[in-house]
Amino acid sequence: MTPVPGVSLGFRRQSSSPEPAACPCGGGAYGSCCGPSIAGQQLAVTAEQLMRSRYSAFALWARDPEAIEYLLRTHPETGQTAAARRKALKESCRNLQWLSLKVLDCQNGSPLDQYGTLTFEARWRDRDRREGVLRECSRFGRGESGEWIYLEALSLGDGPADRKPPQSPATTPP
Repeated sequence: MTPVPGVSLGFRRQSSSPEPAACPCGGGAYGSCCGPSIAGQQLAVTAEQLMRSRYSAFALWARDPEAIEYLLRTHPETGQTAAARRKALKESCRNLQWLSLKVLDCQNGSPLDQYGTLTFEARWRDRDRREGVLRECSRFGRGESGEWIYLEALSLGDGPADRKPPQSPATTPP
């Protein structure tokens, strides 16, 4: 997958502009793919939809003011205040540009499941133009109201080719 032309991907806050035509997750048009979930207009139906929309929120944070709030909403944590988490997310997003997403495997996570796991690769570039790939197996579950939420990253066993992006543990996408 290659970066989507015309989609702002991190590094600096940009003025509000029209939504991108293509969704950063690679799933089609942003307005009918991840956009409605990030805007709070619809819930993800599957764990994969949630993972893709969280990736898109990380990629579009500078363009979409709802993106950071969406990331907070879909990964509830009790260890930090919302303000501290918001600050950490913004700092992480400022330092990384998300380039592409590739879903490698999906176990469960259907509309009828309570849990699901997805393994993916997300390519990134940092401020120093270093590039790497985040390889992760993410676990998703149902929140108190039945909505899909991101629970945690499961260990994959890092190999020498895995370069993880510099960030705090609270800001791991998706």
